[in-house]
Amino acid sequence: MNDRLAVLPQYLLPKQALTELAGRQANRAAGARTTAVIRWFIRRYGVNMAEALNPDPAAYPTFNEFFTRPLKPGARPLAQAELICPVDGAISQFGPIERDQVFQAKGHRYSTTTLVGGDAQLAAKFDDGLFATLYLSPRDYHRIHMPCAGRLLRMIHVPGELFSVNPTTARGVPGLFARNERVVCVFDRGDGLGEFVLVLVGATIVGSMATVWHGIVNPPRSGALRDWRYDAPGQAPILLKQGEEMGRFLLGSTVVMLFPKAAAGQAPLRFHPDWRPTRAIRLGEAMAAR
Repeated sequence: MNDRLAVLPQYLLPKQALTELAGRQANRAAGARTTAVIRWFIRRYGVNMAEALNPDPAAYPTFNEFFTRPLKPGARPLAQAELICPVDGAISQFGPIERDQVFQAKGHRYSTTTLVGGDAQLAAKFDDGLFATLYLSPRDYHRIHMPCAGRLLRMIHVPGELFSVNPTTARGVPGLFARNERVVCVFDRGDGLGEFVLVLVGATIVGSMATVWHGIVNPPRSGALRDWRYDAPGQAPILLKQGEEMGRFLLGSTVVMLFPKAAAGQAPLRFHPDWRPTRAIRLGEAMAAR
């Protein structure tokens, strides 16, 4: 079936109502019923509970606590690389940003300005830079970690649609990742390496997104763009190390990252030669280096 035809029903679904319902159910502590759902989910998606800090499905009072379960220490060793992969999942797309255009799928591109919520000045910092779009499936570990060390400058909650973000939808819905609800996190790497953006993209049934410095960002869903600044004079800096947790999805989705073009005199960043679209990835593996 043509991908555009396959996604037509999503235009008709009450996506926000379904998402809010799913979020409420995932936060309910329903005892044996919750455990039964968790056990079904583990079987259905082949979740590897041996990696979990607590492998017992009955230990999680709510589905969301299971879904955002921490891993055992050492389960994801960090590679010696300038940029490491921030999540478990699969590569959707990656490569150069063509002026301000990010490749989504064959026949589909979107602008960095739209992705970051309309701030053209912020988006311009990534003209002709690099991007990576990483998809988290239901079976994956759903915490997001830092690809490199950085100081938090800004967070923007951009309201939007709640289409699914699976590969079929990415091929069938124009501008998907700049169309869905998202949380844009802006960091400064320091040492003249510039800023980078890490975007948490929402989707149908994604109950909410959270960051370690703010907690749950959505809900509320007011329909208005919200913008927080963390770089005011005298404000204590929020510094995160490479590999440190920065956020999580409550019911899965996609991460988009933007990196600037190398400055004069700097070697360009290059993605790891093993990277290719659809390849499975793990948190901590080498993503890019100079």
